[in-house]
Amino acid sequence: MDKNEYTISILGSQLTPGDDEERFELITEGSFSAAGDEARISYLESDAIGRLDSRTTFFVESSKITLTRDSWYGGDMVFEEEKKHHFLYQTPFGSLTMGIDTESITRELGERGGELRIKYAIDVDNVVVSRNSFKISVKPS
Repeated sequence: MDKNEYTISILGSQLTPGDDEERFELITEGSFSAAGDEARISYLESDAIGRLDSRTTFFVESSKITLTRDSWYGGDMVFEEEKKHHFLYQTPFGSLTMGIDTESITRELGERGGELRIKYAIDVDNVVVSRNSFKISVKPS
C-alpha cells in the first residue's frame, strides 16, 4: 500500500482552568509508515485552526513522540512519559517558553495503521495552562 493512502482521524481535547473542555475533530488524508517500534504520521492541517497548508508530522519512536509543523510559530513538541520537555512558542506578538508534561502515551500502530493516544499538560513558568489529549486513528483509505 502506498504510504500516502491513509485516512487520519484526530480527536482532541483541551481543558483550561476555569473553562469548559474544548473538543475538536479533524479527518483528513495523509501518509503513514511504520517499521519496528517507529512510525511516521503526516498530514496537511485544516484552515479551521488557521494553519492551511502547514504539514504536521508525528515521529513515533520507542520512547518518545515528536510533533513537528513546517510552518507555524512554535518549536517541536516532544512527548515522553516521566520527562518534561520545553519548546519555544512564537507569535507575532512575542515568544514564550512552554513546558509539556506527558501523562501517558498509548501506541497501537502496525504496518497498516492503528491508534496513537497522548495525554499531556502544557505549562508556562510551571503553571499548568491546559490539559490536552489526542487520539489519532490511522487506517488505509
